[in-house]
Amino acid sequence: MSEPRKSSVQLNHTIVATTNHRISAQFWADVLGLEIGAEWGPFIQVNTDNGVGLDFAAVPPGEEVHPQHYAFLVTDDVFDAGFALLKEWRVPYWGDPRKSTPGEINTNDGGRGVYFEDPDGHYMEMITVPYGGWKQ
Repeated sequence: MSEPRKSSVQLNHTIVATTNHRISAQFWADVLGLEIGAEWGPFIQVNTDNGVGLDFAAVPPGEEVHPQHYAFLVTDDVFDAGFALLKEWRVPYWGDPRKSTPGEINTNDGGRGVYFEDPDGHYMEMITVPYGGWKQ
C-alpha cells in the first residue's frame, strides 16, 4: 500500500437524484435548518455549514431514483427542530439503520440519532455526536 499524499482533500459537492428537485431540496433544507441556493442549470443547491453542496437534480422521465444514505452531524438545536418537523409531518423514523426500532431515536455514544426517508426514499440520518469517536 502506498503512503498517503500530504494534501488536503475535502468533499465539495454531491448530486442527489430526485423525482422533483424542488420538493426534495425544500424537505432537506427544512429538516436540516439550511437555506436553498439559487437554481443553476438542472440543479438546486443546498449548502451545509462545512461547505459541502448538495446538488438536487431530477432524474429524466422514466428513470428511477436509486436511494442512497446521507448522514448529517447536527447540533442539538438542529436535531430538535428537524425531529419536531418529522413528527409534525408524520414522517416515519427509526433509531437504527435496519428499521427495527420504529418511532424511536438512539443515544449512541452519548448523543442522539434518528433515521428517516426523504420523499424519494433516500435514507437520511441526523446524529448529534459522531459514532465511535470517528473524526469530524
